[in-house]
Amino acid sequence: MKATARVLGLLALILTIAPALFNATGILSEAAMKALMLAGTILWFATAPFWLKAGDH
Repeated sequence: MKATARVLGLLALILTIAPALFNATGILSEAAMKALMLAGTILWFATAPFWLKAGDH
């Protein structure tokens, strides 16, 4: 479970950063950027508690 949360968490972080870069270079429209960033944010908040649980190293 923790390994899956880590992979999904990293994917979520990529989804919050990469769309902005793609939009800045003109590869991605603003609407698509916002949709991907929203999906990344929701995914991050869903997986981060499992990944970053205190005292569970």
